Amino acid sequence: MSALSRVVRSGVGRKRVQTVVIGLVVMIAVTSAVLGGSLLAASQGPFDRAFDQQKGAHLSAQFDPGAVTGTQLAATAGATGVAASAGPFRTAQVELIDHFGHPVPPIIVVGRADAGGTVDRVVLDEGRWATAPGEIVLASGDRMRFGRGVVGRQWKAGDTQLTVVGIARSASDTAGAWTTPAQLAAFAGDGPRTYQMLYRFSAADTAEQVSAGRTAIEKLAPMAGSVSWLDIRRDAISDTILLVPFLIAFGLLGVVMAVLIIGNVIAGAVSTSTRRIGILKALGFTPAQVTRAYVGQALIPAAVGAALGVVAGNLLMLPILAQTNQLYGTNDSGVSPAVDALVAGGALALVALTAVAASARAGRLRSVDALAVGRTPQPGRGRWATRLTSRLPLPRPVTLGLAHPFARPVRAVSIVAAIAFGAAAVTFAIGLGTSLNRVQEVEDLADIQVNALHEKGARPGPREPEPFDDPAAIEQTIAGQTGTGGFMGVARSEITAAGISGDLDAVAVTGPDSARYYRMVSGRWLTGPGQIIVSTPFLTAAGKEVGDTITLTSHGVAVPATIVGEVFNPDNDGMQVVTDIATLRVAEPELVPSTYYVSVLSGTDIEAYTDSLKAALQPEGAMADELSHGPDEMVIIVNTLTGLLSLMLIVVAGLGVMNTVVLETRERVHDLGVHKALGMTPRQTTAMVIASVVVTGVIGGVAGTAVGVLLQRTVITEMASSVGFRLPSSVLDVYGSGELLLLGLAGLVIAVAGALLPAGWAAKTRVAVALRTE
Repeated sequence: MSALSRVVRSGVGRKRVQTVVIGLVVMIAVTSAVLGGSLLAASQGPFDRAFDQQKGAHLSAQFDPGAVTGTQLAATAGATGVAASAGPFRTAQVELIDHFGHPVPPIIVVGRADAGGTVDRVVLDEGRWATAPGEIVLASGDRMRFGRGVVGRQWKAGDTQLTVVGIARSASDTAGAWTTPAQLAAFAGDGPRTYQMLYRFSAADTAEQVSAGRTAIEKLAPMAGSVSWLDIRRDAISDTILLVPFLIAFGLLGVVMAVLIIGNVIAGAVSTSTRRIGILKALGFTPAQVTRAYVGQALIPAAVGAALGVVAGNLLMLPILAQTNQLYGTNDSGVSPAVDALVAGGALALVALTAVAASARAGRLRSVDALAVGRTPQPGRGRWATRLTSRLPLPRPVTLGLAHPFARPVRAVSIVAAIAFGAAAVTFAIGLGTSLNRVQEVEDLADIQVNALHEKGARPGPREPEPFDDPAAIEQTIAGQTGTGGFMGVARSEITAAGISGDLDAVAVTGPDSARYYRMVSGRWLTGPGQIIVSTPFLTAAGKEVGDTITLTSHGVAVPATIVGEVFNPDNDGMQVVTDIATLRVAEPELVPSTYYVSVLSGTDIEAYTDSLKAALQPEGAMADELSHGPDEMVIIVNTLTGLLSLMLIVVAGLGVMNTVVLETRERVHDLGVHKALGMTPRQTTAMVIASVVVTGVIGGVAGTAVGVLLQRTVITEMASSVGFRLPSSVLDVYGSGELLLLGLAGLVIAVAGALLPAGWAAKTRVAVALRTE
């Protein structure tokens, strides 16, 4: 082993605090960077692989049996651009009753003799395929809603007894369940049904290519509706893409903190080891060898931290990608060797550069100067602060501690920076979690949903709730129910808008407080007919702004409308138009609500209210169901990761403070001996050391809180922008004055926690030992 290697190993072993701090801060930075980079690289991987393996359908098309013939459907297989096709399969929307006797929301059931084929090979996760009457296979997406152990259970469709014989998945999301063609005919009866055709195109990488294939098919047979694989793919990867901005933010926090703390650690090590440096040079070490020795002392723990960070980042990928893996039957771990190597190599290069810059002073020191210099700060530095603090009505040990940061201003700035980043992490984590919870609250405002009990007609395609016979009576019943907080009636229709291709979902609202169910981003709420509220994606697609006019078309009738507000509404990917019901009655005079959303007053028993409302609505031909508001899985993942990464940053900030205070205490050990010889008690010594970080803690806390607020607004805005939305102020502005005050004090807490251990060491130092130390 060379002399240089022994010096490096000795330095790593002696400076345990510095070693741990460097390792942890590098681990934090690498963990965040690996998470962000791997998510960016792997977000679409599971879906794409499953889609290719299962020969997923690039286009799932529905046809009205009354508008097309079998010959026309067969001819579409030869349309320009179609590489393969499957079908026609009959489909129907069926209402099921589960094994507990609970009604299941209507699902699309497809009559299909087998799970194979040239397009959309359905893969069984559990059980077998339906081969006989009275058997049904559920889609794996619905298994997560129905729960495990469903295979073998007895369900019902009307009066038909069913056995769930399997759980399967379709990468193309072509059905909610499958059964035999003969069984489907029994399910549907005279109800609405369609033909389903599935197509793979020779080129389908872009929306334009899929649209061209759809156009070629429609020339041979008119479609009742269609779904592009690109829409399914976007939904599958959207959750993981949302995580990237906040992980990048944590990665940047970790990188900047790494540069600051590692630079401070190396500079402190050089400052406290000047005599050792002089001895090394007197023994023949060159300036370059001395610099390399300190760079090596930083790279060893950094390499360990980088390795742990890579492992931690890849392990944290598993729960994030688990949902996609479960949906599509893949087992992608998200591990990307290229990302791991790039992040780890970049982190070590950054550490090396930082260490070279911080240890350059060691190489420049002359042997004579290094051997002669002591470790006590130059006399006179910071005396003005000592005189100023002595006037405060506080014990002298406390005032001495308060003045101490001004004797080492550069080192004090490094402590402020470390504390600021810790406080920023706390502020950012709390703000981001609150913002995400408020986003979910916007979607979960209604407690009860009211629909009609009957069906007045049948039409092809997915069935919407049927309109009420007497909406006025329904509204009167809801308003008269004890515990009603508010309600909104909704009628849905399909429209087109000038400048936007394709059909749009129009939501016509009525009720005394419809505005409470939406959150405005800009503009105002509806005040009458001829006005619409839209989301950011609509404005972007149409090239419009709030205040502009746009022409809508409903049932062939042009309806001019003014955009009076921009709302946060993620339904239909933001391509939904909200308007007063009177606006659409110009084209649909008989349009009435088909659904009412009801909110109850705070403190009301929702279950009892729902039962009471059901009984009151039954004579009116309506039913009420309680809406389920479970926590969103992605919100839970974001909150968990944010809390974990924030905790690690706080720990590193505290260790950074502790490292600096340890250096300060060791440098001042002779001064401590003098103070103790003059009568300073261990308790007073502890108070002095802790007081030395109070000023830096307060400044760092205030600065960190400001950075955390800015970071929270930037990241949550970028998360929304990544999917094309702008957010309302209620989601962005989540901090009150009281919260900001408490968050500002977080810096003081971090500083005091980091100083406790070295304060205890200083209090235990014996006078004789301290006085002999120079």
